Amino acid sequence: MSPKIILLFSGKRKSGKDFLTDHLRHILADKCEIIKISQPIKTHWAKEKNLNLNELLSEGEYKEQYRLEMIKWSEEMRNKDYGCFCKAACENAAIKPVWIVSDIRRKTDIRWFKETYGDIIRTVRITADDRTRKERGFQFQVGVDDATSECDLDDYNDGDVVVNNGEGRDSLEEPLDSILKLVSNL
Repeated sequence: MSPKIILLFSGKRKSGKDFLTDHLRHILADKCEIIKISQPIKTHWAKEKNLNLNELLSEGEYKEQYRLEMIKWSEEMRNKDYGCFCKAACENAAIKPVWIVSDIRRKTDIRWFKETYGDIIRTVRITADDRTRKERGFQFQVGVDDATSECDLDDYNDGDVVVNNGEGRDSLEEPLDSILKLVSNL
């Protein structure tokens, strides 16, 4: 049995993906499962380098120390199999009506989900201006913020919902309502 709908969230670092997906999880409660493509990457990295997995999974400086190395390694793995981390992240996911994938980074991530799950896929792009992102702690890092992991979806325009989570943004309820409409018939 598979989920009835899968929401793929994308956006730049500090755009508010986790903030919004955490709110959705609270609203949808036991109807949803949060999936992170970065989980298998960070799990491997923690084992390989004897690092604290919980710290790698959280927001903070600890993760930032290893981000560039993790990106380079994960790109090598994706060059062998573009869906390897999508597949690994889904293997351990609980079967619930709604899956929320909170960290889509590449067109190939979207491609894998569409090839694997078909027409139950919906995409949500979270945007935020640079000033807002900086207020949230964003600092441009060469090799990270100009890499495929941050830029591949900059020209992707086939999304179902685009949420402005930056300057001039609406209240939290309005973007959540537009996202919840995608799952309203469950």
